[in-house]
Amino acid sequence: MTPNPHDEARQMIALGEGLSDGEQPRLQAHLNECEACRHYAEAANAVVLALRSLPLAADARLVRATQTRVRFHAARLRETRERMWLVGLACLGVGLSATLTVPLAWRLFAWVGEWAGVSNWVWQAGFAFVWIAPALVASALLLARGTHLASNGEKHRR
Repeated sequence: MTPNPHDEARQMIALGEGLSDGEQPRLQAHLNECEACRHYAEAANAVVLALRSLPLAADARLVRATQTRVRFHAARLRETRERMWLVGLACLGVGLSATLTVPLAWRLFAWVGEWAGVSNWVWQAGFAFVWIAPALVASALLLARGTHLASNGEKHRR
């Protein structure tokens, strides 16, 4: 089904300044040929000019409410930025401590494995479990806490 050229022209007129460079010559060619669409475009332009010429005044309460919301959101953004700074420092600390302690913990597990007389894969698996388990537990707790907070937040917003 081919679109009606008049409907297509009116859709392009409605876009106004948002019309792409490729569509402008096509619209202009149609307006040169079609008097009805040309009158429609002139009327649309007149309405846009009339609306742009109207002064817009906001109520003082609306201005105060908007300023309050902007300040509130700016404060939240600052808090988030500060928290992210702390998270970054914490990640740096964890990375440094892991870099320093992994070789020592590896040697300790190797020594305990030799002392206990267990095979290498047993103490290595134990090392991997001891090293990864706290991160998995912390991740699960944070995920559960985050899910809980998200579901509570949705209940309060409704």
